[in-house]
Amino acid sequence: MSFCCGASMIGTKGTLKHMRTHIHNVPILFCPVCHRVEIHYLIENEYEILAEYAHGDGAAEVDFQDYVEQEGKALYENCVNHESEDPMEIVLSQIDISLDLLSFAKQIGDAEWENELKTRLGMLSGRRNKLRQRRTSV
Repeated sequence: MSFCCGASMIGTKGTLKHMRTHIHNVPILFCPVCHRVEIHYLIENEYEILAEYAHGDGAAEVDFQDYVEQEGKALYENCVNHESEDPMEIVLSQIDISLDLLSFAKQIGDAEWENELKTRLGMLSGRRNKLRQRRTSV
């Protein structure tokens, strides 16, 4: 499972830019709190090779799926959430996890971690409220 700033990252596919080349459908991990993006560790080497070759060929765009065979679900089986899930469910799941971690941080007396978790919970609560507003305004 991949974590960023304490939140579990969401498994998805995205477009990454390597120098002047855009590489589409790259398996990535996305942090719903700070929006950090990481290349999935299982395909990092393949991504680097493809990116270098594409850049060397002067390609403006490349589709990762056209060149690299993937394991499909195996890439994301260790992710807590996936892009295909309802955004509200993802945020609620992240809030639950953060609350569990906050309880543990209090038990062990880690004040710094508690503060980080409270900050994260504030961000996630804000995201939850925005999602609720969108749903009621539609």
